[in-house]
Amino acid sequence: MAGFVGRLRSALSVRTVARQVFSLQAAIVVLLVVAAVVALLLQSRADSAREARNRSLAVAETFASAPGMAEALAGPDPTAVLQPRAEEARKASGVDFLVVMTTDGIRITHPNPAQIGKNYIGTIGPAVAGGVVRETVTGTLGPSTRAVVPVTDAQGDVIALVAAGVTLESVSGVVDHQLPLLLGAAAAALAVATFGTALVGRRLRRQTHGLGPAEMTRMYEHHDAVLHAVREGVLILDGDGRLALANDEARRLLGLSPDAEGRLAHELDLSPDMARLLASGRPATDEVHLAGDRLLAVNQRPTDPGGGPSGTVATLRDTTELQTVTGRATVAQERLKLMFDAGLEIGTSLDVERTSQELADFAVPRFADYVTVDLADPVLRGEEPSQSGAAMRRVAFRGVRDDTPLYPPGKLIHFVPSTPQSLGYASGEAVLEADMAAFSGWQTQDPERARGLVEAGIHSMIAAPLRARGVILGVVTFWRSRKPEPFEDDDVTLAEQLAARAAVTIDNARRFTREHTMAVTLQRSLLPRALPEQNALEVAHRYLPAQAGSGVGGDWFDIIPLPGARVALVVGDVVGHGLHAAATMGRLRTAVHNFSSLDMAPDELLWHLDELVTRIDQDESGDVAPVTGATCLYALYDPGTQLCTMARAGHLEPVIVRPDGSASFAAVPGGPPLGLSGLPFETVEIRLPEGSSLVLYTDGLVEDRTRDIDEGLELLRRTLARPGRSPDQTCGAVLNAMLADQPSDDIALVVARTRALDDTRTATWDVASEPSAVGQVRAAVTRTMAEWGLEEESFTTELILSELVTNAIRYAAEPVRVRLIRDRSLICEVSDGSSTAPHLRRAATTDEGGRGLFLVAQFADRWGTRYTADGKVIWTEQPLPTGTSDDDR
Repeated sequence: MAGFVGRLRSALSVRTVARQVFSLQAAIVVLLVVAAVVALLLQSRADSAREARNRSLAVAETFASAPGMAEALAGPDPTAVLQPRAEEARKASGVDFLVVMTTDGIRITHPNPAQIGKNYIGTIGPAVAGGVVRETVTGTLGPSTRAVVPVTDAQGDVIALVAAGVTLESVSGVVDHQLPLLLGAAAAALAVATFGTALVGRRLRRQTHGLGPAEMTRMYEHHDAVLHAVREGVLILDGDGRLALANDEARRLLGLSPDAEGRLAHELDLSPDMARLLASGRPATDEVHLAGDRLLAVNQRPTDPGGGPSGTVATLRDTTELQTVTGRATVAQERLKLMFDAGLEIGTSLDVERTSQELADFAVPRFADYVTVDLADPVLRGEEPSQSGAAMRRVAFRGVRDDTPLYPPGKLIHFVPSTPQSLGYASGEAVLEADMAAFSGWQTQDPERARGLVEAGIHSMIAAPLRARGVILGVVTFWRSRKPEPFEDDDVTLAEQLAARAAVTIDNARRFTREHTMAVTLQRSLLPRALPEQNALEVAHRYLPAQAGSGVGGDWFDIIPLPGARVALVVGDVVGHGLHAAATMGRLRTAVHNFSSLDMAPDELLWHLDELVTRIDQDESGDVAPVTGATCLYALYDPGTQLCTMARAGHLEPVIVRPDGSASFAAVPGGPPLGLSGLPFETVEIRLPEGSSLVLYTDGLVEDRTRDIDEGLELLRRTLARPGRSPDQTCGAVLNAMLADQPSDDIALVVARTRALDDTRTATWDVASEPSAVGQVRAAVTRTMAEWGLEEESFTTELILSELVTNAIRYAAEPVRVRLIRDRSLICEVSDGSSTAPHLRRAATTDEGGRGLFLVAQFADRWGTRYTADGKVIWTEQPLPTGTSDDDR
């Protein structure tokens, strides 16, 4: 390797550019050809191996389903019948072996008759079970790619197996036959590319005149330095005395017209002496000539002494105002650099106080010895400042010393009208106090403190208002003490520029603070303020808005109690930040509440939500960002069955923490984000033992700029894998382990620990489809209500269940079942096998029926219908007397 690198370096070190280009192009062509050959060989081997796998599977399946296979296997000598057929099929199909075996792996046929009756080498378990095996195994014929398929009888039972395969040696042979063709094509490509490279090198050699890279670079550097790097005018005239080239400085000094190039020297409207000098071509050194009102020092030399083209080059230097211009340029450059640095160091964040402190830190000691920044109080809250008074709060201070009588940061200062701060705040213009020791009125703010400032050596100041977009936000005051010269008018201009630049960033921070506060307020008002009362889950939650300058987002969560003591958990995320995302989140949360009240399955609810988002996007104007990209996870937990049904639309998978502390991600099928429309959502049903925890979250918890999302998910799983913690303790542990210092996205976290309805709080009866069963249900309900201590509610409950069971027996289908649940309320459920929902009617005085469901609605607090896979459930809820419900467990 070292020898190859040395030879390559030697080849690249040749003198001319043409040779270097030829060597590099030739090396690149060789590498590309070699890479192409290797890639083609690898692709050919992969294609051959794939073809071998497909062929072996096709031959095995064809032979296994061949007519007469089952009869031959059932015969007295399957080998005698199948061995010739197998060999004929093997030779015709091009495979290396075709083996028929029993379900125990005993060979019935084999290309080598000596192997018949012996065990098959390879995996047959999946094929015995009715599946297909595809593998690469070393068998009696060597390493081979093979497929094993089952042979089934008329009843579909597996009665034998068929294996077909192709040895790897055959596959390699196919590839080896292609090698000469590939090498020949590579050689031809290399020859054509080398010839083209030689033509390019020859052309380049003629155009560069055989020069090397260093020589060409030096020529370019010299040419660039003459035209642009020097602060002098440059004129180049050809052998006929015509102007060939003039740089910008020469055009400025001589006042040349844009079409001056190509004219003779006496045609350039120059002074006679200057024109004669340029036309003569004689050498000159620092000759002073008049050009308008300028005195120019002219130097002129011929261009042909070194063998170059004939002509002259002249340089011009302005000697009249050179020193003055240089001094002013230096000052201007320093101030320009100061303003440039200010743009880089002031306004690095969208925080009002931090931006103000950055202004103070930047100006000390570059411009002043002390800097104070005072802002109107409303600015700190993101509001518009009031122009009625000059009460401001000191938010930033920086000085060469800390022991000064200046007001400390945090103090609210009421500036009197005679102070420069008050004058500047009222007028919007900077105020200069060149001699503070004269006490011209600024001291009336605090005479004792004023004397202390003068005694501390502070002798002059500039109060510049912080004005942005026509609004004055406050005042920045620059104080000078160490430098004996007072501030001047030029310093006032610079102070105003610094204040104006800082004011824009402070106003941006103020506006961001206002919008962020409004968005956070809106979003918090749209999120649940308190957890609803329910017994199915013990729930804790956390919500944290973004803090890293991106603004509040659209993360949200909800806990929704449902009929039958069930609870729905929802978590979602709207893409984007700001008020639009927060408002969209509120619309989606409201929609989920409405859809869940209809008792929909999770996948059906997400489908309706997806349709709603699509309609919202269609109705919005073009100026509003679409909602597409919102994600949602909906989980429905039933404490009676301990089943949790979940579906998700583009959201991250929840984590399930078992009672023993093991944590894993729930395998919820991933649906598309909301708004894509038309794509289905799938559900998963998981049984959660009592005491399990279901953890729902948004991507802001696991995704960070410094951490990959997969790493965040694994860290979350490890953090949750610990038993014995309450949901609130779990939330705290997760945030301590996962939270960044400045989260760039919202974070919503919900931890729900499951509870179960035990037998002491539920009662279930199967009801026969006959009218006499209604009386049996009433009797069972009376006994159960007495056991629960709810005798007073027994009559109402009997009436409700009698009507519901009677309707189920008359109009619905079997099976009919009754369930009684004692939770925070008394829940009655009657399920049947019909999907037809009852309708509430108001019977007339002459009607004999139609009053049953009306009476149920009158006696129950709530009633409704929900559909199941087998039918429907009609439910009612009744309030329980105080002290009898299971509110606290």
